This record gives sequence, C-alpha cells and structure tokens, in this order.
Amino acid sequence: MAYAMFYDAINTIAEKTGEGGLEVWKKALNNVTPAVEVKRRRVGGATLQVPIEVRPDRRISLSIKWLIGQARLRGEKTMKEKLVNEIIAASQGEGRAVKKKVDTHKMAESNRAFSHFKL
Repeated sequence: MAYAMFYDAINTIAEKTGEGGLEVWKKALNNVTPAVEVKRRRVGGATLQVPIEVRPDRRISLSIKWLIGQARLRGEKTMKEKLVNEIIAASQGEGRAVKKKVDTHKMAESNRAFSHFKL
C-alpha cells in the first residue's frame, strides 16, 4: 500500500510540476537532509545538547522520516495529496520538513560551544 501511495504521489508530482517526479523527490530529499544534529549528553549533573555530524545512512533515514511525518500533519484530505504537496514544497525549499532541518541546524549552531564533548 505504501509503495502504491508513493509511486502515485511521484506520478502526480510529475503532472503538477511538469518535471520528472523522481528528480523533484531527489531535490526535496536533498533540501531536507540534515548535516548535523544534537544529542543529549550528561556532563557533571547537567544535560547538554552536543552537536554531532550525521552519518550518511542516517541522513537519508531522517530526511525520509521528516518528510513523511510533516506530510501527515498537513491539512489535505488524503495521504497522497499530503505527500505530494510536502514533497513539492520541500523541493522548492519551503514546507515544514525544511523548517525542521533549519531548526535542527540552528540548535546545533547555538550549542557549538559543547562540541568538544564528543559522544
């Protein structure tokens, strides 16, 4: 069912945008893929947010999870429509998934002082 929904969404994206559906999907995935994230680490009784670089396989996993998760929160009627609109928005550098990436990078940047506490 998920495969059918994804491929229907890719075909709908191709019809809406006039570009190749997979190219739009790849562009959206690149726009959502995080480079750094923060992990909690206890140091001397305090819990610090330590920024770490994201492994390549985890980058893809996180970006797909974020796209699907943020698509679920959209207001369209069916999941296919939600996914189509979130992917198109992400490919244009907009949407909630891109905002989540930006927020994650901002949090890592603001906690850069704790980067010497590697995990």
